[in-house]
Amino acid sequence: MLRFAVLLPLLFAGSAFAGSRVDVHPGKTEPEVHGDMAVRGLAVSDRGLTLELTRTSGPLAFRITRDGKAVRDFDVEHTKRMHVIVVRRDLTGFQHLHPTMRADGTWTVALTLPAPGTYRVYADFAVDGEPHTLAADLTADGDVRSRPLPPPSNTATVDGFTVTRRGLDFTVTRAGKPVAIEDYLGAKGHLVALREGDLAFLHVHPDEDHLRFEANLDTQYRYRLFLQFKTGGHVHTAAFTR
Repeated sequence: MLRFAVLLPLLFAGSAFAGSRVDVHPGKTEPEVHGDMAVRGLAVSDRGLTLELTRTSGPLAFRITRDGKAVRDFDVEHTKRMHVIVVRRDLTGFQHLHPTMRADGTWTVALTLPAPGTYRVYADFAVDGEPHTLAADLTADGDVRSRPLPPPSNTATVDGFTVTRRGLDFTVTRAGKPVAIEDYLGAKGHLVALREGDLAFLHVHPDEDHLRFEANLDTQYRYRLFLQFKTGGHVHTAAFTR
């Protein structure tokens, strides 16, 4: 059985992540976020809220607390009150999960870590109209074999689909023909960008009709981009290095 250890505390990174949690909603224009803004996903606590992992084996369980008490009132964002992103620190094993909350404020969700290593767990949510992304680490014991980041690419293949990227504008084809994209969690798609090294976090959504995302990624860093889209009733994840 995998044994997990929570690694706390986490340090804030001083470097900038341009557009670092610009939660762009379909059909709306959001202000740009520049380098002097706080980055997200680098700490377990932010603006009075703390992520507490309450179970570190079996199903993932955690609470969001304020002054030691569980928060139970969360805003609905893209049809869910809580989005959980899990990825190994070498940017493999990406998962986008949606836990359920118990009466005591504990969130739970089934979680399988596919290989030994240290995994970053992001809790992405909003309270009182303010977005938050808190994060902590889980360690799955074993012989860790980290993978280097793949070279930058503008094309990815997933489940028989070809996804082509031009900047942050994506198209999906199958056998050379465009594929109709269905709504997924209230949007045409979801894009999570994680910065190599400190794993600063960005989660954005496209415009109403296309997989076109607006965000500023600092060109001095490399990122792993995870695009999720739905077609034929199934959700697919395409990964790119940028």
